[in-house]
Amino acid sequence: MRISVVVPTLQEADTIGPAIVAARAVLGDCDVIVADGGSEDGTPAAARAAGARVIESAGSRAEAMNAGAALAECEALLFLHADTLLPTGAGDAIRDALATADGGAFRLGFDARPRVWWQLSTRYTRVVDIAYGDQALFVSRAAFERVGGYRPLPIMEDYDLVKRLRRAGPFAIVPLQVRSSARRHRSQGELRTFLLVAAIKLLYRLGVPAHLLARAYRPAR
Repeated sequence: MRISVVVPTLQEADTIGPAIVAARAVLGDCDVIVADGGSEDGTPAAARAAGARVIESAGSRAEAMNAGAALAECEALLFLHADTLLPTGAGDAIRDALATADGGAFRLGFDARPRVWWQLSTRYTRVVDIAYGDQALFVSRAAFERVGGYRPLPIMEDYDLVKRLRRAGPFAIVPLQVRSSARRHRSQGELRTFLLVAAIKLLYRLGVPAHLLARAYRPAR
């Protein structure tokens, strides 16, 4: 089973090239599509230079990922953030999981040792079996199309997709850990970022509209 990797980007000129190289080093022969949301820093050019196909889709990350998925050629789709690195063996883990499940994700790890609240957050995610976009979500093309892909939400689109996939069929958390960047935590403060993300997740589940939560996560500049 060949894998199409869809990488949503926005202002990722410095990270996208290494991200593409790293993904191919782990997955081998794969189809890499960069779905750019309107970068002005040369991200699309950097992605093309690294050998990826690029589709430019100014809008939400959800809309960009849907556009990338529509361009994908393979029966397995992997949605990978530009600042997330896959573990060795990821390709075989995805293929094995999709042999019996509609979709899945990896366990979450960080590129720097998190403090106690991030360790608690990671353990909580494991216990309750929740998955988000920074865990490298993967899904069969058939299942992705069956549930209607990502809904055009400005935030929490990953949680929403996983929830619908779980309702439709089996979903696997594979016992391998991705390495996600803690750059937001470092730049905006670990405790502040932890509390903000935790509050957004809770409020979304309580029914607060996604567009209001997006304003808190991405304040106007």
